[in-house]
Amino acid sequence: MKLFYSDSFVLPLPEGHRFPIAKYALLRERAAAEGLGDLILPEAADDRTLLRAHTADYLHRIKTGAISDREMRQIGFPWSPHLIERSRRSVGATIAACRAALSGDGFAANLAGGTHHAFADHGEGYCVFNDSVIAARAMQAEGRVRRVVIIDCDVHQGNGIAAILTGDDTIFSFSIHGSRNYPFRKERSDLDIALEDGTGDTGYLAALETGLRQAVERSRADLAIYLAGADPYEHDRLGRLSLTKAGLLERDRMVFEVCRNAGIPVAITMAGGYARAIADTVDIHAATLRLAASMSG
Repeated sequence: MKLFYSDSFVLPLPEGHRFPIAKYALLRERAAAEGLGDLILPEAADDRTLLRAHTADYLHRIKTGAISDREMRQIGFPWSPHLIERSRRSVGATIAACRAALSGDGFAANLAGGTHHAFADHGEGYCVFNDSVIAARAMQAEGRVRRVVIIDCDVHQGNGIAAILTGDDTIFSFSIHGSRNYPFRKERSDLDIALEDGTGDTGYLAALETGLRQAVERSRADLAIYLAGADPYEHDRLGRLSLTKAGLLERDRMVFEVCRNAGIPVAITMAGGYARAIADTVDIHAATLRLAASMSG
């Protein structure tokens, strides 16, 4: 299985910053140590590619630093050239994972990505560019696919994905998330399943099974982009859905098997993960990759 990673994913942040940026390097080390796939440096997405989802004004302001402090606080990271390089590489990694999955491998992964809170004209929630929408549209533009399903299992609703895709019936957005969690103003996906705090494994998996069946049937997709967020975990600082590691692994298995049975290749992104112990987040992401590797090819 092909895994796409860049050292730029580890963004220098001020001491005490709440985002667990070290998880990306730790996941890369785990993937290499376990031989989970071939680690490949992705190309950085160029401006033309980013404009598949973002306005020219936003792209100009964010890449040149001509963006307000308020907007950067909404994103949650300090502006720097490294931030822009990181964001371009992360988009490039999702595009590369889509190409690899479609090439016959069936599964491929970006060891970052899943930046689903980025809107066409602004970023928020640690998200600068919307890699899922950009990658889906890039695959369409390259003539590789006609229809795409985005399966968003991060604990937070994919509000940026939903907003950008309003009126686009070629990319189906499915988000299963915490009803009382960020963002507090939800957008409208093609299919939303909002769950109460403390739902747990049994309730979550039952809801996911129903949602996956509907998403696959309604999307008629040629490719799936799967946001495998680790943040529904019971010990995640931002999660609150109370899934166990075993429940999260069963979630991944369900997504992969439903897609494989429907003949849909899967590009995986890591999305969120804020466990109190960073090792737990890395364990969850590594388990996702391990399962995908066992089913690849």
